[in-house]
Amino acid sequence: MTDAAEPQPSNRALAARIWRDYLKPRWKGLTVSLVSAAIVAALNAKLFKMIQPAIDDLITRQTPGAIVWIPLTIAALAIGRGLFQVLQSTFINRIGNGVVGDVQIQLFGRLMRADLARLRGAHSGSYVASVLYDAGLIREAATTGVVNYVREGLTVVGALYVMFTYDPWLALGVLTIAPLVNAVMRGFSKRTTKAAKGAMGETSALSTAIMESLDGVKIVKLENREADEEARVAAVIQRRQAHLIKGSDAKARATPATETITTLLVALVFVYAGWRAKSGAITPGVFFGFLTALLAAGQSLRQVANLQTVFSEGLTAARRLFSALDVEPTIVDPADARPLPAGDSTIALETVSFSYGGDVPALTEVSITARKGETVALVGPSGGGKSSILNLIPRFYDVTGGAVTIDGHDVRSVTIASLRDRIALVTQEPFLFDDTIRANIAYARPDATDAQIVAAAEQAAAHEFITALPNGYETSVGEAGARLSGGQRQRIAIARAFLKDAPILLLDEATSALDTESEAQVQAALERLMAGRTTILIAHRLSTVKGADRIYVIDKGRVVETGAHADLIRGKGLYARLARAQDLDHPPLDGHEGTTA
Repeated sequence: MTDAAEPQPSNRALAARIWRDYLKPRWKGLTVSLVSAAIVAALNAKLFKMIQPAIDDLITRQTPGAIVWIPLTIAALAIGRGLFQVLQSTFINRIGNGVVGDVQIQLFGRLMRADLARLRGAHSGSYVASVLYDAGLIREAATTGVVNYVREGLTVVGALYVMFTYDPWLALGVLTIAPLVNAVMRGFSKRTTKAAKGAMGETSALSTAIMESLDGVKIVKLENREADEEARVAAVIQRRQAHLIKGSDAKARATPATETITTLLVALVFVYAGWRAKSGAITPGVFFGFLTALLAAGQSLRQVANLQTVFSEGLTAARRLFSALDVEPTIVDPADARPLPAGDSTIALETVSFSYGGDVPALTEVSITARKGETVALVGPSGGGKSSILNLIPRFYDVTGGAVTIDGHDVRSVTIASLRDRIALVTQEPFLFDDTIRANIAYARPDATDAQIVAAAEQAAAHEFITALPNGYETSVGEAGARLSGGQRQRIAIARAFLKDAPILLLDEATSALDTESEAQVQAALERLMAGRTTILIAHRLSTVKGADRIYVIDKGRVVETGAHADLIRGKGLYARLARAQDLDHPPLDGHEGTTA
């Protein structure tokens, strides 16, 4: 999600940010977990230390009283260790899930406030993967990984302390292999980091492939391409599995490597112990105590080796996720922005130019005016720039030249919230949330009363079919309104616009996808909605714009004709050719020619 040329933050910087943003606010619970982990490590060391008296005093010498105090001490240490392990796990689970929640909320919030250009530039599957997958990896590294690392690290320290108390020279000899163990662990860590990066990239690709196949399932079935889509997804899964297997192989090889080193050490310890035992310089209790501490240290080192993978994956996920969080939107309120004052809601595009990026302009010097009570239509060939004009009015994008104004106020100089409060939008494929009909109508005004919601539905000619449903206004519409027909979804969207009661209405092909009967119902509702408002509509069916106050013909990003329907028919220009193609080229007996740009 970031430019490959941008410098990547170091692991130290990533860890510092995770601490600052997610762990520091939870420092009390984290402290309890870390202290608990330290106590567990200390109790482990004490248990190692109990091996020597357990063998020498209880078995070899049979010291009086040892049969009581040694088992009781071991039992007390074991119970205490168990209690602190539970305490550690309880706090770290709460912290970990809290971190995941914070990351997911932050990322989703940033996506909701991101520029449309950015959201359209990457597939939604990559964002889903970050929200669900990356956040979990960060949690594992930042919480469970850190605490377990401290516990296992201190267990190694405690085991070394016990070994030094038993035999300093032998313990010093064991320490000489530390550089070898470190080199082995670093080698496996590099492999797992590389595998984690590849797996994360393929996880995004997998989310994208699955979402695309499900969204386009009708086309897939119609074209008999189920097998092809299955193969496409299978290929992504295989690539992802290849990276996961590499990471798992690195983990799997790290364990036997450390076990081999530990076993070789044990063999050397036996050699040393046998030599020392000849002179009576080592007792069975000391030997077994040293050996127990050594094996425990080896086990903890294996855990630390596995945690290297957890940290590598967590930091890789953090790098990718933070790159998404750090992209600042460009469509923002200026420092001196003020709310849009109340007025007549006259919209004007003043020699507007616009580009989505690159050298090809989407609009070039476009000038359009729409006043209160007027209906202004935008028509022309597909790809001519009509939707781009509509997108500029609520500042989904910013112009690259000229200005968009409302009552003389540049939309870039007012607050975005106040601007969008003044605008209602009805599109060709209205989006409904997987919620009740009531919630969808009231989406722009969650505090609306039942009476207001019903009144809006009645105006949109939706009340009758809503009340005929088994659950009425409490009916769930399904994903994207799938349980409703196209005409019903459109009327719910119109009811939403009625309830919002905004003075500016934008209609983007609002009836083009409907059958004749549904179109008549929706068109009647739209005419009621347009009354008294500043309306700009896009239409390909020219029959729906015949009554517009003014029609702008848009072609290749420019206004090429302006006028009323009858005037443009006589103009013999692009509009007349479009009308002729739709059998609407019958001019009335009187009228005037439109202007041609």
